Amino acid sequence: MTRRTVLVLGANGRFGAAAVKAFADAGWRVLAQARRPQAALPPGAEALTLALGDTEALAAAATGAEVVVHAVNPPYTDWETQLMPLGRQGMDVAERLGALFMLPGNVYAYGEAMPAMLAEDTPERPTNAKGRLRAALEGEMRARAEAGRLRAVVLRAGDFYGCGEGSWLDLSIAKDLAKGRLVYPGPLNLPHAWAYLPDLAQAFVAVAERSARDGAPAFETLHFAGHTLTGGQFLDLLEAAATDIGAAPAGRFRRGGMPWALIRLMGVFVPTLKAVAEMSYLWRVPHALEGARLAARVGGLPATPPRQALGQALRDLGIGDLAPAR
Repeated sequence: MTRRTVLVLGANGRFGAAAVKAFADAGWRVLAQARRPQAALPPGAEALTLALGDTEALAAAATGAEVVVHAVNPPYTDWETQLMPLGRQGMDVAERLGALFMLPGNVYAYGEAMPAMLAEDTPERPTNAKGRLRAALEGEMRARAEAGRLRAVVLRAGDFYGCGEGSWLDLSIAKDLAKGRLVYPGPLNLPHAWAYLPDLAQAFVAVAERSARDGAPAFETLHFAGHTLTGGQFLDLLEAAATDIGAAPAGRFRRGGMPWALIRLMGVFVPTLKAVAEMSYLWRVPHALEGARLAARVGGLPATPPRQALGQALRDLGIGDLAPAR
């Protein structure tokens, strides 16, 4: 029996690596594209060190791929110049292959006035440049699909965590965990949407397999519910997870907040901080994702309990017992 093939673009990133593993574990042949040589890949995966912009060479190397997962995400400071060009390059490859184009979405396009529960038909009203860019990227996917050029799906999720460095968990919240200090970016009583990357990656596999078996609309958006936790719940679970893996401090944890006023001031001189501050409303506006449509589409999905997920996420960062070498 011939294995299905998936092309993962941006396989060196955290979500890209999670997608490579999830598809390989599910028995797919995985082509892992990245600009630079990659670390060890799981069995069933092979590296493609070809440029994303070289559509002809990449499509030729990925002949037979039924699915293209676009895990490419430029640095925050480069979104205005890179997000749309990179997205178009990914769509061009999927078009050439006749493959389903899959994009991990976020909640940016809903803007600061977004409701507490976000469904697939919630109106998009972006209030900053990053939200408008995400809306434009998804809009181009829809336009290509309506023109009969592309089949595409957006699988939208909350803030990513897990699978290594680069999330709010290691950059801020648990940055000083070894010193017994936790920093939460928003009010502790407001709910915030989270997505544990191994679970999200398995949702991508489930959608890809169902689409291959039963067909799919030319374009659709699905929401991955993930974990919705208040700040207090998140920190309680993080403290418990740290204790579980032997990473809790000798004394009690201390909790603090983000100095957003200072970050905005420093953003005048530091572009990265300016870009982060522009999205600070996500911590002041409560939100969750309604996942009923995704569940109806693929049935039951893996849902790692958040305490267990946070423990593994800490181990992935080299924290606690049984942690991999960093």
